[in-house]
Amino acid sequence: MATYKGIQGFSIQNLSADPSDIVDGQLWYNSTDSVFKYNKRTIFTGWVSGGNMNTARQQHAGAGTQTAGLAFGGETPPPTTNLTEEYDGSAWTTGGAMSTARNLLAGAGIQTAGLAATGNTGVGATTNVTEEYNGTAWTSGGNVATARGYLGGAGTQTAAVIFGGTAGPSNLTDTEEYDGSAWTAGGALNTAIMGMGSAGTQTAALSFGGKPPTTDATEEYNGTAWTAGGNLGTARYYVSGAGTQTAGLGFGGNSPAVTGATELYDGSARASGPNMTTARKFMASAGTQSAAFGAGGEPPVTGATEEFSQGVSPFAAWSTGGNLGTARYALAGAGTQTAGLAFGGESPGGLSPATEEYNGSSWTVGGDLTTSRKFLAGCGTQTAGLAIGGEVPADSNATEEYGGTSWTAGGNLGTARGRSAAAGTQTAGLVFGGEPSPVSNLTEEYDGSSWTAGGNMGTGRYNLGGAGTQTAGLAFGGLSPSSVTEEYNGTAWTSGGALNVARDRLAGAGLQTAALAFGGENPLPTSSATEQYDGSSWTTTSSMNVARANLAGAGIQTAAIAMGGESPPLGGNITATEEYNAYGPSTETITTT
Repeated sequence: MATYKGIQGFSIQNLSADPSDIVDGQLWYNSTDSVFKYNKRTIFTGWVSGGNMNTARQQHAGAGTQTAGLAFGGETPPPTTNLTEEYDGSAWTTGGAMSTARNLLAGAGIQTAGLAATGNTGVGATTNVTEEYNGTAWTSGGNVATARGYLGGAGTQTAAVIFGGTAGPSNLTDTEEYDGSAWTAGGALNTAIMGMGSAGTQTAALSFGGKPPTTDATEEYNGTAWTAGGNLGTARYYVSGAGTQTAGLGFGGNSPAVTGATELYDGSARASGPNMTTARKFMASAGTQSAAFGAGGEPPVTGATEEFSQGVSPFAAWSTGGNLGTARYALAGAGTQTAGLAFGGESPGGLSPATEEYNGSSWTVGGDLTTSRKFLAGCGTQTAGLAIGGEVPADSNATEEYGGTSWTAGGNLGTARGRSAAAGTQTAGLVFGGEPSPVSNLTEEYDGSSWTAGGNMGTGRYNLGGAGTQTAGLAFGGLSPSSVTEEYNGTAWTSGGALNVARDRLAGAGLQTAALAFGGENPLPTSSATEQYDGSSWTTTSSMNVARANLAGAGIQTAAIAMGGESPPLGGNITATEEYNAYGPSTETITTT
């Protein structure tokens, strides 16, 4: 009989505890638990937020890949635009402008060899102009035979195909093929259609959805003729596409309401995928079935980008959540990503008592704080939260407890302070640092009714981040931008690993051995940097989409939430919420006989 060592070349490790440096596929025996354990690979498929376009727009075209994308033309809204932007997988930068401003055009190619064909130049006006992009500038190409808008396009700069669309009052079946210099007639679509999604190449193109009437029909092109393919699960129009004829992706559009539905195509049938975070239509799109992007669109007209990834491991990213009802900064947070709490802060109208509750997608109004304040600290859960100190505008020693509906008075702090950090729960809370005069290194512990002194931090500071529990707390960053991390054991603080990016006015989430730090200032500009802590050192992970300071955070290291804050220019209160999710290997116990 074959043995593990005979197959793998080495024996299974016999360990008293799970290893700290686990890798994918690792198998070991935990002698303490008397079980075999296996570290399996966890994969992610879904949409996450990418970098916002510099110019919000709709009805534009896209080309390229998820990490080397191109978006050009469109409507901002009226008038039409000739602007081009290039995407590197995280941020958009300005490229060369087209000679002809237009919307509802077709796009093809890659970031350094793009193609823009036909489109609308205004209400009821179309152009037959083709332009070619070399990564820097657009130059004229051969004119299309039939000018049109609302059409589909696919292929490359030297082997493209356009099809369907509308010219005046009539929808078209016309197909044209491009060889890099001139357009020639191809095989006609079986159904005159406009507003369809498209993907593929000149000899293997895909057209799906469209109107009128709203359809779920798919047609496949082989370079000569169109034939019927597998229908969409959801009939729709103004839908976006990416990928190939045998590995296609369709997302967004109207059905008739605006939708974020995503479908994957294998050349014969459709399968539902995860919905986009924000339903929309008229996006620029490109990429593959496993790595695509959708940028811009409406309603309302936006510059937001979402990235679709399939089968990625490990994976971590920030995505857009539901906006706060009240824009504010210097607020506090508590709870989890799917049961969060935001309270206090400063809004455009002044100090705020507002409390909001988050369910993982949207915020609803909760009971107001008794005392309006900013730069307060918070901890606990959505139904058992704790609001600590703050500025009213003088430093406050007030504590309030939230029961899921309303706030009631708790025990006062021994030292009034604002700009401190907190950790723990409503009945086992921890507050540290802050800005009484002088800058504080003081720590206090809460038992659900009163505060008592704890061990002092080694470094006094304010505007710092915090995470953990009362007996395993974590303090990091703070003024003047500091990288210092300290760990609390319930009695004393000891030094931990330094942040990679020194900063203050940041937020935190998680535990002492699995924490997350995000946002802040260094000292300017405002930062989007995110770092994760493993109990000894910080490593950089995916940045937030919106750089901000004086924000609030909550949750755990693999499922956190960032809410509110100030975004450049400093002083601009924001409502933006972002959710952080990390997907990676996980340990599974193996049952044996």
